[in-house]
Amino acid sequence: MNCQGRNDDIIKTRGEKVSPVEVENAIYQLEEVREAAVIGVPDVLLGEAIVAFVSINPGKVLAESNILRICQSRLELFMVPSVIHLLDELPKSGNGKIDKLALKKLWNATP
Repeated sequence: MNCQGRNDDIIKTRGEKVSPVEVENAIYQLEEVREAAVIGVPDVLLGEAIVAFVSINPGKVLAESNILRICQSRLELFMVPSVIHLLDELPKSGNGKIDKLALKKLWNATP
């Protein structure tokens, strides 16, 4: 699945600008992935850390380490997510798109 991104979604990490769409497209290379969304979250050292939320197709199994491996093989090091969260389903907005604001709230609620 190829995704189109918005300019205001750009993540600034390690002094570099990262398009979440580029990271999401790398994750979508894994056939087990149903949905993927990438956000930037505040980080004292990095500026923003890259966090990926991923849901897996029914009946499939996929470990966070496999997702990291595909990202490391297809992306520059500064673009590789710091954290990967596997969720049963990603939250959707009223129009059926992945709700990245809800993902940021979920991240902020995580201890």
